[in-house]
Amino acid sequence: MISERQFRHTTDRAEAGVRSLTGFVSGAASIWIFCLMLLICGDIFGRTVLNTPLQGVSEIVANSIVAIVFLQAAHALMSGRMTRTDILIGWLEAERPFAASLIRIVFHMAGIFVFAVIATGTWPKLADAWIENEFFGAHGVFTAPVWPIKACLFAGSLLTCLAFAIQVLHDIKTLAGSGRVAPLKILHTPTVQPRGWGYFAAFAVLLVLGYLLFSADLGRVQIGLVAIAFMLLLIFSGAHIAVALIVLSFLGIWLIRDNPNVAMRSLALAADGAINRYLFGVVPLFVLMGLVVDAADIGKDAFRVAAWLLQKIKGGLGMATVAANAVFASITGISIASAAVFSRVAVPQMVANGYNNRFALGVVAGSSVLGMLIPPSLLLIIYGVLAEVSVGALFLAAIVPGALLAAVFGIGIYLMAHLRPRLVMQSERPTVIEGETWGSAVTKLTPIAVLVLIVLGGIYSGIFTPTEAGAAGAAAAIGVALARRKLTLRRFWNVLVETGLVSVSILMLIIAASMYSRMLTLSTIPQEVTALFTSAGLGLYGFLLVYVAIVIVMGMILDSTSIMLILLPLALPIVPELGGDLVWFGIVTVIAVEIGLLTPPFGLTVYVVKATIADRNTTLGDIFIGTFPFVIMMSIVTLILMFFPSLSLFFR
Repeated sequence: MISERQFRHTTDRAEAGVRSLTGFVSGAASIWIFCLMLLICGDIFGRTVLNTPLQGVSEIVANSIVAIVFLQAAHALMSGRMTRTDILIGWLEAERPFAASLIRIVFHMAGIFVFAVIATGTWPKLADAWIENEFFGAHGVFTAPVWPIKACLFAGSLLTCLAFAIQVLHDIKTLAGSGRVAPLKILHTPTVQPRGWGYFAAFAVLLVLGYLLFSADLGRVQIGLVAIAFMLLLIFSGAHIAVALIVLSFLGIWLIRDNPNVAMRSLALAADGAINRYLFGVVPLFVLMGLVVDAADIGKDAFRVAAWLLQKIKGGLGMATVAANAVFASITGISIASAAVFSRVAVPQMVANGYNNRFALGVVAGSSVLGMLIPPSLLLIIYGVLAEVSVGALFLAAIVPGALLAAVFGIGIYLMAHLRPRLVMQSERPTVIEGETWGSAVTKLTPIAVLVLIVLGGIYSGIFTPTEAGAAGAAAAIGVALARRKLTLRRFWNVLVETGLVSVSILMLIIAASMYSRMLTLSTIPQEVTALFTSAGLGLYGFLLVYVAIVIVMGMILDSTSIMLILLPLALPIVPELGGDLVWFGIVTVIAVEIGLLTPPFGLTVYVVKATIADRNTTLGDIFIGTFPFVIMMSIVTLILMFFPSLSLFFR
C-alpha cells in the first residue's frame, strides 16, 4: 500500500517529467512556426524577385497548423494557458480548495475523454495514410506524405490526455493533503475537516440534472438549448472553454442523430479539418510579429515621440497614449499586448508628470482596445473565418471606425482635462519630456512606418495575402529588433514559446467552435432564432441592440474569441435576413466585444493591466473606475457605427 508521502513524491516526479516532455515538444512546434515564416518569406521572394514561386507552400502551411496546435496543446494545459474563466473555480481555489480540486477532477476527466476520442478517431486515418501512402499536393507539382501530420495529431492528442491525467493526479494530491495542517499554523486542533462538500454536491446535482435532461425524449431544438445552457454553466464553473464546447457538442450530436459514431466522426473531422487552411497560418504569424515588436520596444518609442509632440497640451500624455496605441495596433493587432506594453511604458510616465493614477490606468486599458479594431486585427481575422467574408474587406472596413474611435478617445481626454481636470491631473506642474528632437523622432518612427507599409500596404495593394503579410511583418520585425540589438537568443526563444502558447489557445477554440457549429446546425437552432427575430418585428436595429447587450454582458466574464465563437453561429444567419451587411456587422461585433473586456466584474483587459503594473497598492476597482469614461466613449462610437453603416463601408 503506497503511503501519502510516497504518492505525493511520485506525483511530483511524474508532473515534472511530463512538464519537461510537453515543453520539449512545444518548443519543437514553436520552431516549426518560425520555419513556416521562413518558408512563406522564401515563397514571396521567389515569386516577386525571381518569378519562381515555391510549390506547395499553402498545403504545407495548412497541414502544419494542425500538427503544431496538437503538439502544443499539452504544454498549454501544463502552463495554465488553455483558455478558461476563473469566475467560480478561482474563488473556490482561494476559499474552498477541497471543493475546487473535486470539480477540477471532473473537468480534467472531461479533457481526457475529449482528446482520447480525437486520438481514437485519428488512429485509423493514420494507419490508412501509412498503408495507402496518401499525400497532399498535386502530382507533378508538389506532393508530401500525409502520415507525419496524422502522427503529430495522434501523438499530440495522447500527450494532452497524459497532461490532463497529471492534472487529475495533482488534484488528488491536493485532496490527500486537505486534512493536514502545518503544526506551527494551529495551536489546538491537529487536523481540520475538508471544507467545500456542499459546493461539490451542488455541482454534482447540476451534472445529474443535465444527464436526466439529455436522457429525456427531447426534440432536436430542445437538445441544442440544453447543450448551450450546460455549456455556459460549465464555462462559468471554470471548465476549459474548448473542452466544454466539445463535450456538450459531442453529446448534442450523439442525441440528435441517436448515434455515438456520428459524434465521434464529427469530432475527428473537426480536429483534422477545422483549421486545415492556409488562412489560419495568419494566427501564429501575427502573434509572433506582435511579440517581437514588443521585444523591440517599438511601443515605447511610439509613446515617447507622441508624448514629446503633445506634451504642451493639457491631457497631452493621455492623448499620446491613445496615439501610440493606435500606431502599435497597426503593426500588432492584439489588444492584450497593447495593454501590457503601455501599462509598463505610459502609466509610470503619466504618474510622474502629475496625472491621476486612475486616469492613467484607464486610458491605457481603454485605448488598448484599438489593437483589436485597427488593422491588422486578429479578432477581425477570426470573424472573417467564422462569417466566411473577406479578411481584406474587413481590414478596409475597420479603417474609418478605428480612426473614429481613436479620435473620440482623444477628444474625450481633451474635454475631461479642461472640464473635469481633477479626473485627469493631480497637480498642475507642466509635463516635461526631454531628450527628443525631430531627428530622433524620425529615427524612432521609421521602423514603425516600414512595418505598417509592409503589412497593411502589402495587404491593401494585393501583393500579400493576410498570411503572407503576417510572415513578412514578422520577418521585418525580427530584422528591426536585431538591428536595434533588442533580441537576444534567449529572448527570441521566449518569444517563440509564447507565440505557440498564445496561438494554440486561439486555434483550439476554433476547433471546438467547428464542433459546436455542427451541433447547432443539426439542432436547427440558428434557423429557429432567425425565424423568431424575423417574425418579432424588431427589425435589424432592434436585433442589434439586443445582440450588443448580450455581447457586452458576456464580455464581462469571457475572452473575445470565446464570445465570438459562441454567439456568431447563432447571430450570423439573422443579419442577412434582416437586411444587414456581414462586414459592417463584424465591425460592430468587435467593438461590442471589446467594451465587455473593460467592464466589471471580470473585464479581461483590466486584469492584464493590474498584473503588469508595478504599483501593488492599485486595486482592480481603481482601474475599472478609470476605464468608465472610455466605456462610455466606446458605447457612443458603437451606436454611431450601428446607425451609420456607411462609415464601415466607406472603402467598399
